[in-house]
Amino acid sequence: MESLARQIAQQYFSLNASAQQMAGYGSLNFKLKVDGKAQYVLKLDASEETADFLHAENAVLQYLSTQADQPGLLPVPQSNRQGSQLFTYQEDQQSYMTRMLSFIPGTFSAEVAHDEKMLKSLGQFLAKLDSLLLPLRPAAVERRRFEWDLQYCLDTEIHLPHIKDVKRTRIAAYFFDQYRQNILPQMPHLRKSLIHNDANDWNVLTQEGKVSGLIDFGDMAYTATIHELAVALAYACMHTDDPLQTVIWVCEAYHEVFPLEEREIEVLYYLIAARLCTSVCMSAYSRHLYPENDYIAISEAPAWDLLESWIQLNPYQFIRQLKLSCGFSVPASPNASLMQEERQQHLSQALSLSYPSPLILEGGALQYLYDSRGQTYLDAYNNVIHLGHCHPRVVQAGQKQMAKLNTNTRYLYSLLNEYATALSAKFPDPLNYVYFVNSGSAAADLAIRLAQAYQQRQQLIVMQHGYHGNTQIGIDISSYKYNGKGGQGAPKHVQELPLYDTYRSQGSVADYLKQCEQMLERLDAPAAFVAESIVGCGGQIPIPADYLQGIYALIRAKGGLCIADEVQTGFGRLGTHFWGFESQGVIPDIVILGKPMGNGHPIGAVVTTAPVVEAFENGMEFFSSFGGNPVSCAIGLEVLKVIEEENLMTEAQKTGDYFGEQMRKLAAQYPVLGDVRGSGLFWGLEFVADGQSKKPHPQLAADLVAQLKEEGILLGTDGPFHNVVKFKPPMCFHTDNVDQLVTKMADLLSKASK
Repeated sequence: MESLARQIAQQYFSLNASAQQMAGYGSLNFKLKVDGKAQYVLKLDASEETADFLHAENAVLQYLSTQADQPGLLPVPQSNRQGSQLFTYQEDQQSYMTRMLSFIPGTFSAEVAHDEKMLKSLGQFLAKLDSLLLPLRPAAVERRRFEWDLQYCLDTEIHLPHIKDVKRTRIAAYFFDQYRQNILPQMPHLRKSLIHNDANDWNVLTQEGKVSGLIDFGDMAYTATIHELAVALAYACMHTDDPLQTVIWVCEAYHEVFPLEEREIEVLYYLIAARLCTSVCMSAYSRHLYPENDYIAISEAPAWDLLESWIQLNPYQFIRQLKLSCGFSVPASPNASLMQEERQQHLSQALSLSYPSPLILEGGALQYLYDSRGQTYLDAYNNVIHLGHCHPRVVQAGQKQMAKLNTNTRYLYSLLNEYATALSAKFPDPLNYVYFVNSGSAAADLAIRLAQAYQQRQQLIVMQHGYHGNTQIGIDISSYKYNGKGGQGAPKHVQELPLYDTYRSQGSVADYLKQCEQMLERLDAPAAFVAESIVGCGGQIPIPADYLQGIYALIRAKGGLCIADEVQTGFGRLGTHFWGFESQGVIPDIVILGKPMGNGHPIGAVVTTAPVVEAFENGMEFFSSFGGNPVSCAIGLEVLKVIEEENLMTEAQKTGDYFGEQMRKLAAQYPVLGDVRGSGLFWGLEFVADGQSKKPHPQLAADLVAQLKEEGILLGTDGPFHNVVKFKPPMCFHTDNVDQLVTKMADLLSKASK
């Protein structure tokens, strides 16, 4: 091909030049040297369909050559001997759209340090270029729709299935959805102009550490002007450990020359992410087409690295800092003390807050939360948001259904049947019937009503330290509440069995079962026994399988039903099984569901058997205004699909095993970490004064949680002594997150031990 380039140079431009093929995307590029000095670039494009665009590109470059204050910064089209700057060259059966541009010297920015000097010069250069391009509106450019124009970035979302790493797919899908939420509504209001649209590290040239030139106008777009910076910054931020500072330097310099509008700053964070998503999706598609091309995977690695760190950058802090650096005013950060005072004017103080210094949250992204101070938190605590904060598929499922239909169960609609079928399929026979409500508390309340209606008696047996909701029935059966602060003890119709704690209990499981048997012998026949498979509020204590199996046998021997509370442990959280009761080798008569069902949307359910359902159908209607509504069903169904399709159970087991392994290493090093217990993404870390006495150390647990919060990691405490640190993060939590948590915890334990 180089001989072809030399022939064209001689025949059409009367140049006796050497030719060296250069890298290019979509066209053949040759560096032409005359007398040993690079002077021109010959470009051959095999598609005649691009002729209109190439004419427009040449016209833009010709215009810029007359406007730039310094020559030689941008390529200039060269005329051939016939005076044409674009012509067709025929070679055998192949024809090429052919043109020649002046060669721009310099060192690619990919090969130089991205320091303040270089980055500010990049901002200034692009601002000058964009101001020169303002009057131009080439029709051939404006009518082109292509995936590298950020106004059409959602066109590349179709390639998400080609990304094989679920963790990465989830991040890209999140940012595509944020584009819908934050960019699409603003797009009509953003100023538009012609932009270069591809100031990447292999198009930007530098001399003496400053930007000196720009090549390849083949991605020109008539689009939102701010896209120029979004594209440039997506690449510039790949070279820095401080992306926000990089953005500030570039934007400050750009703003001085070509002032930004406030609304442009407000969308820039998500536009940069959108460009990165476009890049990784196009790379994944190319890798699908050309699996033997290893370079594709190598070239997309920096984009993935930046995306994975970008989601940890607080977008609200990004916007505030960038506005301030460009001279815009920003409102003062909310005052937590004032907000608490206002809250207490209208809300009961019984509604508590986490942490002595409460968080003011502004947003969330999968396993991360963003507060008003600019801090990003790794959420290792929130099992309500089962799949992750703002999981894109759940958000879209709810929005789509909300825009179509929402009503109650007195009407027929297919989603109710579909969700009930999908949910009941997750249970063993004979658990085939579903009642939908709108919270785990409502589900626990209904479960007790079902059991009492079936048995025609009121007596209930509960587990020590159990918690089952905030209704009156829920409080009545929750040892954690009626024996806790402000509680009045168990009601007369409620009896409590001892919890077998593998860390603290004295005696064997058989001893405890004998004690349970003796207690039950003194009681009338119970309606039901209710327990979690891991007692969460009791300190994340797993009930030994042989203990729960023994209690179920004793209860059923007395004619009672067995109720499993899966509000905290269900939907694959334990990793080994979809439901906690499965890990115990038992099948309950009634199951209580809540929290994770809707990924934060209020859904609850009771799953039970045909005989229990028939006994409840006594003429009194059961109705829940919001239970089973179409929006809840759409969201709940999507949660089930995501758990399956993102393989979250397997990931929970993998991450949980790794977490347990790392925590046991810490426990071996620091005896104050007395016990590590749990499964999947549901663990308790019990802190004690010393390993011998096992005396609870609630202050250490509280201090550790408070210090971790200051380090950007959220955990909580629980248990009867409040000395157990709870680990129950969203299911998207992964081993890299575990490393972050363990490193911080090890550092704090080291300091506490001195």
